[in-house]
Amino acid sequence: MMSDRYRGAIYTGVTSSIRHRAWQHRIGKGGEFTSKYRLTRLVYAEPHDTIDTAIARERAIKKWRRTWKIELIESVNPDWIDLFETLNM
Repeated sequence: MMSDRYRGAIYTGVTSSIRHRAWQHRIGKGGEFTSKYRLTRLVYAEPHDTIDTAIARERAIKKWRRTWKIELIESVNPDWIDLFETLNM
């Protein structure tokens, strides 16, 4: 999940290379929505064994209420720090 700031706009996406995709968002090449709202902060990520399970999880989360997404993010990243530098995925 990408955001612009603490409890700001949230984008949920799926990728096979989180490091590369997060970098694209950081330089403004990630997509129309993330570029428009300057969502450059990686605030949440989860690894999956297959792309099918990752896509299913993304679709489920996209249907969630905003408060549920915030609770998910804050369960592992309460300060909404940028996790890009901590990636080992």
